[in-house]
Amino acid sequence: MKRYGLIFVLYHPTETFLRNLDKAAAAGQNLIAVDNSPQPDLALYELLRQQGMTVLHNANRGGLAGAYNRGAEMLLERGCEVIFLLDQDSDIGENFFGAMMQACECMEREEFILGPKIYEINLEKFMVVLSPGRRWPKLMKMSEPTEGLFETLFVISSGSAISAQAYRRLGAFREDYFIEYIDIEYGLRANSQGIPVYMNAAVTMRQTTGDIERHGRMFTTNHAAWRRYYGARNGVFTLRMYRSHWALHWLGGLLALHQSLNVLLFEPQKLRKLLAVAWGYLDGRLGRLGTFESLHPRIASFCRKMPTQRETLAGGSSVAAE
Repeated sequence: MKRYGLIFVLYHPTETFLRNLDKAAAAGQNLIAVDNSPQPDLALYELLRQQGMTVLHNANRGGLAGAYNRGAEMLLERGCEVIFLLDQDSDIGENFFGAMMQACECMEREEFILGPKIYEINLEKFMVVLSPGRRWPKLMKMSEPTEGLFETLFVISSGSAISAQAYRRLGAFREDYFIEYIDIEYGLRANSQGIPVYMNAAVTMRQTTGDIERHGRMFTTNHAAWRRYYGARNGVFTLRMYRSHWALHWLGGLLALHQSLNVLLFEPQKLRKLLAVAWGYLDGRLGRLGTFESLHPRIASFCRKMPTQRETLAGGSSVAAE
């Protein structure tokens, strides 16, 4: 069997997240816990090392992408042939790695990316697959298939398995993205270079994608303003970058508009979030990447401010009214 390793990313981990880490550690393989929290937790690190884990304090350098890259470098040095990525809020079953590695062993090529079916806990739905079309992807629902590999444009990073050969050829995750769309860009990068990306219908991972609230047929993730910025910017930039392969360049602007509509209808801190989306869209169009703080220090500082009591009450009233 191929040798595999796991990168488990932490950020201000709670007891629930540490239980998810324990589940992952039960597989007994190379496990690197990369903590992106600003300040190190030396007591926690010592406890994890006693359990046989390697701990790396990354301090959010390069964001989520940086955490993946630091861990991948270490696993490649150890001779791992498959690299798993896992975020702290992902809930996996007992045989997750065994079932995923069984699929990895059956791959015809040494270069591949493989992800599980994703069940969004708050929405109570499976994420769809976007099958690569010549110019337009085909949407496929994943609620019914329970076996087989389904080709897709991308898989979410958490739970995914990347062959060492694929990582070496594709290179690192984009740290100038910091967070948001790093997995989508990586999947599109792979597909554009002929490296297959699959979703494994035989394996399900439970995942949350934000503090989701449902409002009839609509829902909102309640992401913070700074994260709204990266979502808008990286989405616009990514889909425009690969427009020669797939006709999706217009979708980034539509998604930014959708973000703004959700904020207006359902979320507090409307001014901060709308400002973040607007600057994100503009920077995406202009190709300005890097951290929000380095590009727009004053705007980023304003967007990161905690809401006042008046803003909180106003936001809560708006949500309640809907």
